[in-house]
Amino acid sequence: MKNKVILISIDGMRADGVASCGNPYVEELKRIGSYTLSARTVFPSVTLPCHMSLFHSVPPERHGITTNVYTPPVRPINGLFEQIKRAKGKSVMYYGWEPLRDVSRPLSLVSAEYVNAYSAEHTDGILTDRMLRYLGENPEIDFVFLYMVETDEKGGHDSGWMSEIYLDYISRAIDNVKRVIEAYGDRYTVIVTADHGGHERSHGSDLPEDMTIPMFFVGKEFEAGKELRGVSLLDLAPTVADVMGVDPADEWEGRSLLARD
Repeated sequence: MKNKVILISIDGMRADGVASCGNPYVEELKRIGSYTLSARTVFPSVTLPCHMSLFHSVPPERHGITTNVYTPPVRPINGLFEQIKRAKGKSVMYYGWEPLRDVSRPLSLVSAEYVNAYSAEHTDGILTDRMLRYLGENPEIDFVFLYMVETDEKGGHDSGWMSEIYLDYISRAIDNVKRVIEAYGDRYTVIVTADHGGHERSHGSDLPEDMTIPMFFVGKEFEAGKELRGVSLLDLAPTVADVMGVDPADEWEGRSLLARD
């Protein structure tokens, strides 16, 4: 691989939520990398459809997943995990919501670990701990997907988007991002995104609160302090592939952010 990447998805993290959570590391992320607080997700703004679009760079009307129930696509498209495997890369996944297992095809990962978000307090931190430990023992890993769900489940749905509890879960997630960058930012490009936002205690609509998401890009390929415009969730897979030197799938609709410079 040309470069290694850690992709972190913080479920349900609104752009104004990350700006309002009070964690000082948000400003540090903006200082050390490129960022946007105005990226657009896909509709319906629901977790599984959004992540299928993230990894396959096509909207839900193409991959066919429009709810949180997975159904095999009629016309399968290679996703990011599959393209990395084709390039002889090694990928791992750490996640706190079981249906996300379907964003990768069988045998496209060398390791995956799932921890139920309600099995303990602060499972996002537990997953981060385990991922950091695994990378320390397996430096050959090329791509890592770390998914944090507590912002959505315990923050948004249980307590309400933009509530104090919700903002606290965002801050805790940003603390985990900080730990990842401090531990492996010299060896991996780190990309942080949300899948969707939310309003009241729900999401899935085309309201700006649901559709607007933040993204941060920290690595030598990205200009420090640069605010990005016109970014879509569909751009993430092509961008990761470009950073790693992996060929994108022909069907992908997004465009690498590196190709815009």
